[in-house]
Amino acid sequence: KIREDGKMLRERKLNFLNVLFVTSMMASNVMATKLFSLFGVAMPAGVIAFPITFLVTDVVNEVWGKNEANNTVKLGFIANLMFTLLISLARILPPFEFWELQPEFEALLGSVPRITLAGLISYVISQTMDVHIFHKLKVRHDGKKLWIRNNVSTITSQLIDSFTFIFIAFYGTISLPELIKMVFMQWLVKAVLALLDTPFC
Repeated sequence: KIREDGKMLRERKLNFLNVLFVTSMMASNVMATKLFSLFGVAMPAGVIAFPITFLVTDVVNEVWGKNEANNTVKLGFIANLMFTLLISLARILPPFEFWELQPEFEALLGSVPRITLAGLISYVISQTMDVHIFHKLKVRHDGKKLWIRNNVSTITSQLIDSFTFIFIAFYGTISLPELIKMVFMQWLVKAVLALLDTPFC
């Protein structure tokens, strides 16, 4: 009975982490359509939500192992595809004659497919790299020094994520110098958040 309850509790925790992962990723896709100013540099608002996904995969990797962490990444990929398809379907549905918010709906969600594509590509590369680096460091340090693998894996993979995402999502809409500033400013914010999430991990 105790063993079954313990197993059920572990499954509930894993389910919660997977829900947190997918929710953070979906939110970052929509939030990224808004640019805000951080020290005079344009930043996608999704930078606030997306780092949570790296914290989740690190926790899943630590407790449940590399295979389960990769499964979380796969779940996120499938959810991302479904999200994009459903948003695209909602956009092409003919608006009801009394509903006059189609332009606003398009303005808000019209760029989501491009941002989601950018997110999918950067997501697959960076999350796979994060899981791989985290696991390698765990083996190398014999399961010790969690804070090192949490930060090294996240900060390294976040640099790749920032570069890939920003260039695919915003190339052609913002000048090249501004894009480069966005990449490094976004990476800096993510690196700071990675350091701050270490106690939670």
